Amino acid sequence: MAGAKRITIVGGGLAGLALGIGLRQSEVPVTILEAGHYPRHRVCGEFISGRGQATLARLKLGELLERAGAVRAQTAAFFSATKSTAPRPLPSPAICLSRFALDEALAKKFRELGGELQEGEFARGENFGEGFVRAKGRRLPSAKNDAHWFGLKIHARNIALTADLEMHVSARGYVGLCKINDGEVNVCGLFRKRAGENNESKSWRELLRGEPGSPLRQRLAAAEFMENSFCAVAGISLRPQPAAAHAEICIGDAITMIPPVTGNGMSMAFESAELAIEPLAAWSRNEKTWPEAREKIVRDCDVVFARRLAWAKWLQRIILTPALQNPLIILAARSDWFWRLAFERTR
Repeated sequence: MAGAKRITIVGGGLAGLALGIGLRQSEVPVTILEAGHYPRHRVCGEFISGRGQATLARLKLGELLERAGAVRAQTAAFFSATKSTAPRPLPSPAICLSRFALDEALAKKFRELGGELQEGEFARGENFGEGFVRAKGRRLPSAKNDAHWFGLKIHARNIALTADLEMHVSARGYVGLCKINDGEVNVCGLFRKRAGENNESKSWRELLRGEPGSPLRQRLAAAEFMENSFCAVAGISLRPQPAAAHAEICIGDAITMIPPVTGNGMSMAFESAELAIEPLAAWSRNEKTWPEAREKIVRDCDVVFARRLAWAKWLQRIILTPALQNPLIILAARSDWFWRLAFERTR
């Protein structure tokens, strides 16, 4: 588009790549700065559940995911050390695909559309000004006594799941198991370490395998872990934050991170990217000022995500309260109403 202003996206994860693709489809000049290199493994549940699937369809990316090997998840089940649900059908199927394959496919598509993707590039500066969009960055815990969260992820083979998605909860956190492409299973866990706790941590294998005698330990007894897929992330803040709290234009986790237990993080990344496309394209065409574009993106993101984040915060607290874990699993096993409500309100 002749005379269009360039937009620079800092971060080439799901949100950054989806925004870049959407802008290029509108013929906006775009540069993405990504500190890493593709393909790469990321700590992630690796399934897309909810409205993000409609976003992918509107961006014409559904076929791209299919070619990359995406599979469908139709059922889910929850487990504690002593209680479990039978596999239950998801109100709507999820799309499951490793980030190793997904990010590479999106990066390739962005380049095919004429986008400029600079790998190994670190963007400097505390705040980015006009023409820059932040699509990366995590907020650290804000209080000394706040829980310090860290995530672990590895792919494995030789795991027989009872449901396409399994969630195993414990006093320390939770581990999700998800079938993905190439016959593999994604084993992804979120764990907490409180300030002041001594540093005698278990190995990642022990944490991801679960406590002795637990259903998780039994499920992973014969698992073949793929060591080159292991990755970790620390310093995660799960306190919800509105888009309006940021002076910059932010999308994805740069706005806020929804508790992973909801399985909606990937969807929110795609959705926030889509909400930013039209206002940013209007700025590029000199039809909006930068503050006007930011105001539109902020308002739309907060309207779309506010209820979801509130319900996710409530659900996360219950799941991480040991005394409430078994009652929650019993309720999920017996109540179709609760099963559907929890699913719909977090999407």
